Amino acid sequence: MNSVIFSTSARLLCWAMLAISLAILWRGHNQPGGGFVGGLVAAMAIGVVALSNGVAHARHLLRVHPVALAGFGVACAVISGLAGIAAGDGFLTHQWLIFDNGFKLGTTLLFDIGVYCAVMGGMLCLVFRLYETSEEAA
Repeated sequence: MNSVIFSTSARLLCWAMLAISLAILWRGHNQPGGGFVGGLVAAMAIGVVALSNGVAHARHLLRVHPVALAGFGVACAVISGLAGIAAGDGFLTHQWLIFDNGFKLGTTLLFDIGVYCAVMGGMLCLVFRLYETSEEAA
């Protein structure tokens, strides 16, 4: 598609949607949302860029292959589960890291980041492949 208006608005919309997806990821611990919904919104943001400027531009914007992103996400999720085993509580048991200033960081955030990356990578693999297949058929 060669629409200047769509191309420009897609770039602006992409950054706004990525910011919203990170907000959804962050608030997911106490409210509905989290890694899955945030990953879907992030994939949709990159997908809009792929529709407006093509898959090559979207891949350049992403800067990492979607399969590598999905693999990193699965690795993060597994590592967050192994923290519970290391503490002697079992796989995927919630653990806390408490800093000296009272700041707490839980393994659920690492798990949500893993889900976010896995969902985003998997969806982008699907979207990019479908778009490339439709271009080949045309």
